[in-house]
Amino acid sequence: MTTPRLAVLGSGLMGIGIAVHLARHGHAVRLQDVDPARLAEVAATVRTLLAELEEADIAVDTEAVAARLTTTTELADLADCDLLFEAVPERLELKHRLYAQLEAVLRPDALIASNTSGLPPDELAAHLRHPERLLIAHFWNPPHFIPLVELVPGTDTLPTHLESVRQLLEAADLEAVVLQRAIPGFVGNRLQFALLREALHIVQSGAADAETVDRVMRASLGRRYAMVGPLEAADMGGLDTFRDIASHLWPTLARDEAPLQLLEDQVAAGRTGVRSGAGFYDWDAARRERIVQRRLHQLRHALKP
Repeated sequence: MTTPRLAVLGSGLMGIGIAVHLARHGHAVRLQDVDPARLAEVAATVRTLLAELEEADIAVDTEAVAARLTTTTELADLADCDLLFEAVPERLELKHRLYAQLEAVLRPDALIASNTSGLPPDELAAHLRHPERLLIAHFWNPPHFIPLVELVPGTDTLPTHLESVRQLLEAADLEAVVLQRAIPGFVGNRLQFALLREALHIVQSGAADAETVDRVMRASLGRRYAMVGPLEAADMGGLDTFRDIASHLWPTLARDEAPLQLLEDQVAAGRTGVRSGAGFYDWDAARRERIVQRRLHQLRHALKP
């Protein structure tokens, strides 16, 4: 793809974050949403994201980025696009309706890359006239900061399409990984939820409270895994050593197939996290500010050239 025309569908935080990152790296991006009220808020959100980068001492040409972003409520305005990143809510029927509308206006060779965090590509492409055009490009939140994008092909996805998207994202300083096939949750969410299950199990068992578990993670694996992955770490520590530890530790790890009661109790009590003001922690202004400062610290060190 040479100088591809890009679009992002959906102006939630993920959609805007994807658009901002691509615009920062020189791409003109059309941001589409059916709700004009949401589009009216895009400019302010873009300024907020760029200001965060500037506060972390990341060079940003705010005017240039803003000039590369345009908004529209009309799918017809996307007719000349080469690649569309779909970031609408995670409802299969909604995505199917959107894709049917898109196929009425797009060229047959225009690509649709869904930002779904778990819907299988073959289910997404089930009603497409051109299923070879669809693939998954799962960005991580916040996409202007976390570089990972998981590219997942469907059964009919053309390898050349997958490779062209990978090259575009890599050129935009993203870590685009290609899965050989789709599995539930892809790779990142499987790792995240395996870790979360064990963290919940430890707290529920009474061995440690939530704050202790989080401190252990931030001060050990959080730092290690920024440098090496779990399989690299196992190689470096010695697979024979890890085998010996696994033989007595793995039988004690959480293996629950349903959400742990601790999680069910928190949700039942209305303690759903930041949005409700409380979860495992009370989310007052001071705690929010600590998270902001940690994020700025990571930005300063992670996004430096």
